[in-house]
Amino acid sequence: MAKAENQSNWLETLLDNKKRFQFEGKSLQNDTIIRGEVEAKSEAEAREKLARRQIRVSQITKMKKRKSKKITQGDIAVFTRQLSTMMKAGLPLMQAFDIVAKGHDNASMTKMLMVVRNDVEQGNSLASAFAKHPKYFDSFYVNLVDAGETGGVLETLLDKLATYKEKTESIKKKVKSALTYPASIVVVAIVLILIMMMYVLPEFGKIYEGMGAELPALTQFMMDASDFFVSFGWIVIIFLVGGLIGFIQWHKRSRSLQRRVDAWLLELPIFGPIVRKATIARWSRTTATLFAAGVPMVETLDSVAGASGNIIYEEATHEIRSKVNQGISLTSGMQATNLFPNMVLQMASIGEESGSLDDMLNKTAEFYEEEVDMAVASLSSLMEPIIMVVLGSIVGVILVAMYLPLFNIGNVM
Repeated sequence: MAKAENQSNWLETLLDNKKRFQFEGKSLQNDTIIRGEVEAKSEAEAREKLARRQIRVSQITKMKKRKSKKITQGDIAVFTRQLSTMMKAGLPLMQAFDIVAKGHDNASMTKMLMVVRNDVEQGNSLASAFAKHPKYFDSFYVNLVDAGETGGVLETLLDKLATYKEKTESIKKKVKSALTYPASIVVVAIVLILIMMMYVLPEFGKIYEGMGAELPALTQFMMDASDFFVSFGWIVIIFLVGGLIGFIQWHKRSRSLQRRVDAWLLELPIFGPIVRKATIARWSRTTATLFAAGVPMVETLDSVAGASGNIIYEEATHEIRSKVNQGISLTSGMQATNLFPNMVLQMASIGEESGSLDDMLNKTAEFYEEEVDMAVASLSSLMEPIIMVVLGSIVGVILVAMYLPLFNIGNVM
């Protein structure tokens, strides 16, 4: 293990020191024009490498260094699709890896893929090489690749895996957009109110102090709130930001808190049904993909639990796995959790009886993905006017409170 880690570190250091050069030249073997890329520490070394390949260089330019960014599941989905396409085209695995890794915009992704390639080149299976990077390749991914290698159908299962990753990433983005939009509007509203309280209202307060008039109750309340924010506003902001960061870190480390948050998300009045449908779609597609690949049901449910994306469904999947292990049908195990709608249970039952469980669960996933699409579209159109009305009402009350004394003075005069 230590040796493998040292080799990975050595490879990453080597990749960091190398530069990429784009070249054009003529092959001395068949007199054809060749264009491509080469990695080297300097232009001189790049020319030497090309000369050893019997290429006479006519033009060579250093390529712009790619930025190292965080590797996302979207990057993994794109990589899986590219690798699947190239292997279907008949390219050897090592060559496909080279093309995909070196052509990626994210330098971090390139480093990680080259480490995986190096492991495979040393005789490890592709699945075991992926398993060394659990942050990016979960047990579901590794199991499917392992099934593909064992059955000699790696290209086919990579295609299924790419489709799965694309579908799940798409559904995750839709749910995030449904939750992010109202949250961002709330943040903007809070910032706007703080600015008005800390900078705008104090100026009006100075004017009213000079007038010496008694302020209406609403205006006095706003002025008292403004005085509080002027005195303690930055403390409040630091407390709110610190509290948010602390909560996020606590959520990452505490499984009990994650469970409460996931349960709360499922019970939300408007957003809960969207989260639930997205989770069921992900659960159904993951189960169908692994089962279709020939992975035994008990092992399938192990991977599905980790890939469900919600602790409530993860724990329920462990319960289903336990029942299936005892000889109980998948449908009965699902029904006992009280988390799956009747339609999902009926589809699973038909699939088990007809021997087409993967097909039925895929259809279930497609149905719920469409449901999420429609729900997010209708929610976006519904939330926008509601949020604008609420935000406008808050700002309107503050404006009325600021100008109310001026109206009263006008009435007295």
